[in-house]
Amino acid sequence: MKADMHIHTEISDGRTRVEELVDIALEAGLGCIAVTDHNTVAAYDMLKDDGRIIVVPGVEITSSEGHILAYGITEDIPKGMSVLDTVNAIHDKGGLAFVPHPYRMWSGIGEKNIIPEFDGLEALNRRSSKASNIKSLMLAKSVGKPVVAGSDSHTPDTIGKGYIEIPDSCRTWQDVMAAVMNKETEPFSGHRGIVKSVKYGIKSITKWIFRGFKRL
Repeated sequence: MKADMHIHTEISDGRTRVEELVDIALEAGLGCIAVTDHNTVAAYDMLKDDGRIIVVPGVEITSSEGHILAYGITEDIPKGMSVLDTVNAIHDKGGLAFVPHPYRMWSGIGEKNIIPEFDGLEALNRRSSKASNIKSLMLAKSVGKPVVAGSDSHTPDTIGKGYIEIPDSCRTWQDVMAAVMNKETEPFSGHRGIVKSVKYGIKSITKWIFRGFKRL
C-alpha cells in the first residue's frame, strides 16, 4: 500500500480542495494520506470520517529554526518555539516528531538541529532537489531512525508523487505509524528539476519578503 505522508491543502498554502483530496489520492493509487498543513490540523477534522482511505492526522509546524512534521496529533501546536520545545510539545500531545526536507534553504532545520528527541526523518520529498534528496536519504540512513517520504504536494497533480510503501495489512492510521516506527516501510519519490527549483527559489524569496522576512 502506498502512503503519501506530506500533503498540503487550501487550508494552509496548498491549492487542493479538502473535499476533493480523497478522490484525487485514490486516483493516484494511494491507500493512505497524511494531511500536513502548516500550523493547523483543521483538514483532518474534515477528512477523518471519510472511510475510503486511511487519513493520518498531521501538521507541519514552524519552529524557530524551520519546519517540523508531527504525526498523530489532532490539536494545533504554537509556532515559533525552539526545536526542542516543539518536539516536546508534539510528544506531550501523544504525537511523533519527524524532520522534513532538512536541507531546504528556507524551511529546513539543517543537520545541526536534528536532536535525539526526534522520532524519525523524511528521507525523500518530491519538492526537494535531487541533491537534497540524496543527502536526506544518506542522513536518514546514518541516523538510523524511522523514515517517511511524501510529495509535499501543494497542487492536485503532485499528490502521490512521493510516498512510502507500507504493509497492506494496515487498517488505521495507528497501524500506519506503527509500521513506520517498526521500520516496515520503503521510501520512494522523484525530485524537483533545475527549472522548477529556480522558479521555486524566486517564488519563495518573494513570499518571504512580503511576510516581513518571516517563515511561513
